Amino acid sequence: MTSTIPALTNWSGTVTFSAARVHRPTSVEQVQSLVAGSDRVRVLGSAHSFSPIADTTGDLISVADLPSRIEIAPDRRSVTVSGGLRYGAVAIALHAEGLALHNLGSLPHISVAGAVSTGTHGSGDWNANLATAVLAIDLVTADGELHHVNASDSIVENTNDPAIDLNGAVVALGCLGVVTAVTLRTEPTYDMTQGVVEGISPGAVASHLDEVFAAGDSVSIFTGWRHGNPAQVWVKRRVDGARPALADDWLGGHPADGPRHPLPGVAAAACTGQLDVPGPWLERLPHFRLDHTPSSGAELQTEYFVPRADALAALGVVAGLAAHVAPMLLISELRTVAADELWLSPAYQRDCLALHFTWKPDIAAVLPVLHQLESALAPFGARPHWGKVFVMSAPDVQGLYPRLDDFRELRARLDPANHFGNEMVDRYVS
Repeated sequence: MTSTIPALTNWSGTVTFSAARVHRPTSVEQVQSLVAGSDRVRVLGSAHSFSPIADTTGDLISVADLPSRIEIAPDRRSVTVSGGLRYGAVAIALHAEGLALHNLGSLPHISVAGAVSTGTHGSGDWNANLATAVLAIDLVTADGELHHVNASDSIVENTNDPAIDLNGAVVALGCLGVVTAVTLRTEPTYDMTQGVVEGISPGAVASHLDEVFAAGDSVSIFTGWRHGNPAQVWVKRRVDGARPALADDWLGGHPADGPRHPLPGVAAAACTGQLDVPGPWLERLPHFRLDHTPSSGAELQTEYFVPRADALAALGVVAGLAAHVAPMLLISELRTVAADELWLSPAYQRDCLALHFTWKPDIAAVLPVLHQLESALAPFGARPHWGKVFVMSAPDVQGLYPRLDDFRELRARLDPANHFGNEMVDRYVS
């Protein structure tokens, strides 16, 4: 259950954890005992974060080895799963039972608890982030006690812990405790298509931005920000939807003549089915297949959320920095995320355009570009993704979250001795 770790890293190898010990408990009772006996502890999901959000100098608890739990409610409106399970595994089990989730991220490899704790998202004008499907969590707090937390109006019937507000406890950055189980809202399963449109000019994207994002239930725009280079648009649609088919020359582009990878020149074997061939939601919503290594591996990632109303202006300022951005970039992805009510969510109370940057793995060269980007995006109140690389100052980040004081009060009640702190969350949240 416990081992000394000389060099544990995140998925891309860009973050090396400082933990003195790593624990892989196999029961919730073991989690409770570990937490109660530790002075400093953090939780590790699938290690897909690019920031040091999961790091600690004390005890690192992985929830990956907790018993696999996928329990569908009798009314089939929700499912309770182990926090360490990957979304892809949950999706397979749900689909086999004729059920689905409202959305998925681009990677099915990420753990449920880790993804919702950092506000991870997919895409879609009407799709809020993955954490908005959370109806309840099981949370081990600093005293080793297990709490079941659900919203007062939740369809989940279990008793709610009235001292913990679910809106503050879901996207909580690991600051409140160890999430051992998550209850998610479900819906009937559905089929989707995924098509890739190439050759759309940046000008056409900008002048038809709302049309582009309304073209599917989940839409991603991929660009390298190089002047004049066309964009690639991935359009994912529910088969039972009412949207008309896109013209072959939509916005001056054309359908891809074969499967594509987001990174130019990379084979598409790792990607989910394309060419508008219908398939189950779990095989179309993610960009990448669960049984393949996603993306490039050797990379850094950054993401900023700006209000949807400022999308065009924000794109303009990034385009103005193209000479600095493009040389360090592997690819950039633009997605929309609907507003939510989760206190520390980057989409809190505002529909957003999410500007994602996948960088070459050279942090020294990327950091100056981040300073430029953040300065240019500051007038839009850009919120950084908690699990990505950013350089924004603590006061600037704190000023972007109206419910931060409420979260601090909740954190102080549940973890008065700051057992679940680390350098990153203490700087940005305390």
